[in-house]
Amino acid sequence: MQTNYQEFLIRDWQPSDREFAGEVVAQVLAEYGLRWEPQGSDRDVVEVETSYWAIGGEFWVIEQAGILVGTAGYQPIERGINAVEIRKMYLLPSVRGKGLGKFLLTTLETAITGQGYGQIWIETASVLQAAVQLYETRGYQSTTGIETTRCDRVYIKILSNSLSSL
Repeated sequence: MQTNYQEFLIRDWQPSDREFAGEVVAQVLAEYGLRWEPQGSDRDVVEVETSYWAIGGEFWVIEQAGILVGTAGYQPIERGINAVEIRKMYLLPSVRGKGLGKFLLTTLETAITGQGYGQIWIETASVLQAAVQLYETRGYQSTTGIETTRCDRVYIKILSNSLSSL
């Protein structure tokens, strides 16, 4: 996948992005007082090949002038019905407030729908207030079943293409 939004390039993660993607995630987590856990909750960022690619997911990086400024991905999950989870949607502070988060979420949803999935799950933390507001205004419904220790919110969105399979 490769697309542009304003001065940003959104593209598929490459192995040479491993360290920089981890740094972006760690920096955003630290900004909100959350811990970078490369052996735990954040293992998927350092093991993209097995955590995303091997199971049919995608992981993207966002560049501005050749510098990584964000990450986002989705992976199929066991909970729900024909479901994926959006993970690691993080943007550095310098690129927020430009509509990039909304564009990224829309692009993820389009890719997920195109793969035929029926549900999107997202876990997040209340301290990530802009993310919570984005998900809630985009039709994600609060639910139960948090699986990540640092998260205290979980959302689900039923995609319209899944209604025909009910």
